[in-house]
Amino acid sequence: MKLTVNKRQTTTHILSNPSKMEVLPKVESDKEVAIDEAEEDRQDEVNEDLLKLEETLCNIQITPTCSQPERAQEVDLSQYPTSYKENSPQEKLLLAIADNFCCQYVHLYPDRKPLLLCPLNECGVQKFVSTTLRPTLLSYPELYSWEGCASFVSEFLSLEPLDPPIDPPRHLYSPTWLMQTQRGSCFDFSTLLCSLLLGAGYNAYCVSGYAVKEMCSLNQSLQECPLLVTHVKGKATEQKRQVKKYSVKPPRDLRSGFEQRQEERRQADAQAILLKKQQEAERLQEERESLPPDPLLGLRVHCWVLILSGNREVPDNFFIDPLTGKSLSTTNKCFLGIESIWNHQNYWVNMQDCRFGCAEMNFDLGDAVKWEYLLYGTTGQSLLLIPDMKKQQEAEDDEEEEVEEPKVFEMPPSWVNQINISQQDMETRCPGGMKVIQYRKAKLEKFAPYLLPDGLVTRLTTYSDLDCTQSSTVKEWYQHRHDHLEERELKKASNVTIEHFRPGRSYALKSHRYITMTPETERQMDFYSHARADGLARRVEMPFEMTETFEDRPDFMYHRHVIFGKRVKVFGPSNTEAPDQGQRPLQKVVERFNRDRSKPAGEDVAERIFLVSEDRIQVTYHREDDRVIPAWRNFIKPRDSGDSQNPHSFTPQMASTFQVDPFEKPSKNLFQYEMLVHMMKEEESVALRVKESEKEVRAVLGVREQEESSIELHISIYNTARNERARCHREALERTAKEERLRQEEKELDFLAPFLAQLGDPENLTRPAARQLGDPENLTRPAALQLRNDCLADLKQRLIDKANLIQARFERETQELQQKQQWYQKNQLTMTKEDEDEYLAYCSDAMFRIHILKLRLSRHKDKAPQKYMALDERLRRDPRLANHLW
Repeated sequence: MKLTVNKRQTTTHILSNPSKMEVLPKVESDKEVAIDEAEEDRQDEVNEDLLKLEETLCNIQITPTCSQPERAQEVDLSQYPTSYKENSPQEKLLLAIADNFCCQYVHLYPDRKPLLLCPLNECGVQKFVSTTLRPTLLSYPELYSWEGCASFVSEFLSLEPLDPPIDPPRHLYSPTWLMQTQRGSCFDFSTLLCSLLLGAGYNAYCVSGYAVKEMCSLNQSLQECPLLVTHVKGKATEQKRQVKKYSVKPPRDLRSGFEQRQEERRQADAQAILLKKQQEAERLQEERESLPPDPLLGLRVHCWVLILSGNREVPDNFFIDPLTGKSLSTTNKCFLGIESIWNHQNYWVNMQDCRFGCAEMNFDLGDAVKWEYLLYGTTGQSLLLIPDMKKQQEAEDDEEEEVEEPKVFEMPPSWVNQINISQQDMETRCPGGMKVIQYRKAKLEKFAPYLLPDGLVTRLTTYSDLDCTQSSTVKEWYQHRHDHLEERELKKASNVTIEHFRPGRSYALKSHRYITMTPETERQMDFYSHARADGLARRVEMPFEMTETFEDRPDFMYHRHVIFGKRVKVFGPSNTEAPDQGQRPLQKVVERFNRDRSKPAGEDVAERIFLVSEDRIQVTYHREDDRVIPAWRNFIKPRDSGDSQNPHSFTPQMASTFQVDPFEKPSKNLFQYEMLVHMMKEEESVALRVKESEKEVRAVLGVREQEESSIELHISIYNTARNERARCHREALERTAKEERLRQEEKELDFLAPFLAQLGDPENLTRPAARQLGDPENLTRPAALQLRNDCLADLKQRLIDKANLIQARFERETQELQQKQQWYQKNQLTMTKEDEDEYLAYCSDAMFRIHILKLRLSRHKDKAPQKYMALDERLRRDPRLANHLW
């Protein structure tokens, strides 16, 4: 977009100092004073034409859709604070300043679009854009960095495109409203993101400008998925080999130079043809993928975030697209221009030429020639200076200008409430718990934790065509799985599945590559070798082969390769004496060992091969440092190998030896026999270990099938919302505590406590003596009898007092009724109908109360002896008095 900047220098002071602004008819400049008379006449003619046009337009009557700006949605204003519904005096003054600023801006730059200064909030009230920002620092560590903040905003909100796309929005909602609705425009995205970044300590700004259509509409169908982008590490520079002075010269190259040049020419021609084909294919691919030209190119309004260098150790300026959460360079071609930027302190208008995008733009907001600021003050000075340089400049300014400057207008505080993000929102992230993003030949699906029963959180599907109809690979990521599954990848072409597990599962399984879960098929298992006693790191299984790799074993073995034969089918009844008839027969086992420096090389075994089907054993030793070939031994097992104690089964022809040193004495027959017996025992132990490996493979497959059939998710004990077991345990503890509290209260109600205190006069006793009053061993018989008599006497007195109280109320009610009857007899002739009704009602109530008191007194007289006897029985059964009263 082209911006007019020819009047910039004449209006710098007018726009930068709102306190000195004037109304539009009084705006004058030095350039207008210097205009000659001919130019003034031409300007007058233009003004007359404009007045005629204005009169014509005023005569046209148009029915407006609404006389006053309406709210985007009907909201209950009673639920919002006063700051959302009204403007403070400072905000009203700021709106007036912004209105004056906008009027002068439109008058000076009529070719540029109006600025976004005071849009409506959710309550339909005009608010300045800078006051809509609310810097907030939350307690989530993920939101301490710009990557975490951008990722959260891009996933938490859903985009509502601008309508029309070439104009700024009429409404700019508060971040608290966005946290409730989870929907908003790119300006709402940027407001929430900038608030979080400012709270985290970044020098962040909201940017209003223009971008390409794909960025404004969040169309990522032509971009590569970030999960598929591989970071290629730079190749290390090869160090030049040092040429020694007395090194042997390389042999002379006797090949024909002509033939070499001809071969290089043919290879160059072939590469050129191949490169041409590739370029043609890429051109056709680009033509197919390219979108039609955008008629609104350079006019589509977009809002993003700018982070300037300095704070939080940011080395360079960069942009953040809030819709995708990605960081982009300030020279990126997707950004076509900037109209204005703002933060929570000030508002700046771009006065630079944006015909070539933002590549050559300077972001020194203190440069008044390139950036016009709304409020004059400390925020309008240079923002790219080092803090020490700023202090030095301020000190110099104070020395030069000793005159006190007048106070300037500062930005009012934000009208938005504190931004709160709940733990559930942090976990759920996406609206509804899921989000689908379409990339080039890929589709990315994100799910909230615990949303799906299998613990799936991310699924990436790659396709082989641009229309995304033929899937090639499906990659899934899991969380909180009880089987520790983290990642699974399915390749559709070969039907190969690769699973990765976290540490801690059975058999220390790390990854599993397979086609089917059927045993004795092609598969590869990787293990956490440090968690296994045998040091197994990898096991590769084929239909008739199995290869195992070990690490850090005490016997220095690192490789074992097993070859199986075909299983022999046995017909007829099952033979219980042949338990291994289901095992595959062994044909060959190869084991390799690392060098053991504690042994001589001629005695340290490097490889041993058990040819089970041929009844032979081959042993190869490590090679000496000064030798070319190693030593080896071959053995032929005797036919009666079951009788290892029979010396006649061994003959010298069964062992053959190769010694590297010709002067070394040959081994004796006894040594060879003992070694043959040892190798035969090792062969048996190796066969057992191979069977254990096969058994382990079947056990792992069985466990995996069971885990996949009934998937369980691990829930932390601190997750009170989902952990049913923890909730039941917490409720049981609360119930037990309540019962214990009730028992303690009942225990504290001791009817003998006041009489024990009276017996010992606790005011004159020490603490040990007072504690001994309730001890049955320290209580004498006279004291026990005294306690019993006092307790019964107290109950008797209370029963008598209660009976006297009821009797007194009964007598009072009877006396009042008699007095009322006497009054009635005296005044019977002069009483009215109302007085008679009132008298009858009183007599009825009085007779009812007298009847009730009579019943209570009768019941009390009947139950008093029972209570007295019950207390006497309770005292006799009390463990403190029982031994003294019986």
